[in-house]
Amino acid sequence: MNVTDYSNNTPEFVLEDYFNGKTVAYGVFENRSGDVINQFKVDITGSVEGDVLTLDEDFVYMDGKVDKRLWKINILPDGHYEGTTNGVIGIAKGRRAGNAFNWTYVFDLPVGDTSYKLKFDDWMFLQEDGVMINRAYVTKWGFHVGSVTLSFYKQN
Repeated sequence: MNVTDYSNNTPEFVLEDYFNGKTVAYGVFENRSGDVINQFKVDITGSVEGDVLTLDEDFVYMDGKVDKRLWKINILPDGHYEGTTNGVIGIAKGRRAGNAFNWTYVFDLPVGDTSYKLKFDDWMFLQEDGVMINRAYVTKWGFHVGSVTLSFYKQN
């Protein structure tokens, strides 16, 4: 897929507008067989200062585990973005067009006593009424290892 394929789709998805304020997301992680192996909720507080979008994310997993992620996302010209957060190796790179946003990065995912460097190919699509659907395809060495699906909702 190419994000520019969605250039004419509406509503227009501008990250810094959508994530400014409170957002909540609900998600599942599926392994390569399609089995749901984890479920979670994310409370997100976003703010924009100059050309930087900050996302303060609080995760609560079905098993009671909690996690925190703080994204710093640089808003670049022509719908491009670059960001960092704990766990991401290097810089996440993204681009938006129309109602779509594509975000790619390598994430060091801790599992038990080890961790796995996984590549995420994240696709977000803004829908009507402030709903955003996110599907991330997860690979290691080019092999599909799972996927993450989230539904985001704007909070008042």
